[in-house]
Amino acid sequence: MLKIIKVDLHQPQHARDLLFLLNSYACDPMGGGEPLSAYTQQNLIAALQARSTVHSFLAYQNEKPAGFAICIEGFSTFACKPLLNIHDFAVHPDFRGLGISKQLMGFISNFAQAQAYCKMTLEVLEGNTPARTLYLDQGFVTYELDPSIGGAIMMQKKFASAQC
Repeated sequence: MLKIIKVDLHQPQHARDLLFLLNSYACDPMGGGEPLSAYTQQNLIAALQARSTVHSFLAYQNEKPAGFAICIEGFSTFACKPLLNIHDFAVHPDFRGLGISKQLMGFISNFAQAQAYCKMTLEVLEGNTPARTLYLDQGFVTYELDPSIGGAIMMQKKFASAQC
């Protein structure tokens, strides 16, 4: 039986399950292939608790943590409304192929609509075909303003003094 909830990070079990699933995702090739640092494991929950614009979700299959999402509110200047960015989203390898990701994404979409977000955004690796297929099936499209200019490209700049 699948149960999806909005996480309460002040509930120790929710916090442990979220950290467990995020670490599992980090160890997966699609998450970088390395476990979370000791610093992150020790400090992430408190850091997330301090941010009112972070919304996390857990999927439990038969009472076991099976999938999660960590979403962060952003703002669309063009729409002058808040948006919801799905920053992390994964299903534990033991539970893949059961349709959990589709139901979890639907739950998040319903949450975003109820909160009056103007849109949801996310990033996905080009080679992550299962995730790309899910996102397309759920109504996500690549971002472009004018086809003659091309689609948006996700970029980053890391700083030597920060572990990102």
